[in-house]
Amino acid sequence: MSKSTHETLIRFANQIAKNFVAIGHDKAVLATADHIDSFWDPRMKAGIFNGDPSGLDPIAAEAIEHLMKKGNPGSQTRATDFSKKGELHNSDAG
Repeated sequence: MSKSTHETLIRFANQIAKNFVAIGHDKAVLATADHIDSFWDPRMKAGIFNGDPSGLDPIAAEAIEHLMKKGNPGSQTRATDFSKKGELHNSDAG
């Protein structure tokens, strides 16, 4: 994976985490993990899991760690509930 691709994934993860910061740290970690697991393409997930995590904000870093160690935390938002209706599992990737 190129450095610019990894930097893009870091930026995406940090943006997701920032959107959830208002719900509190622990809930934001789980919501960020849920969003990444639900919407990111497997290649994106592999890229963020296997790259240097030093650019991740604390919430995003904990979300990635959670996914790597424990897997999906279950639905945390109505958005991910919606994405899984009818056996569909949509992706953020083009």
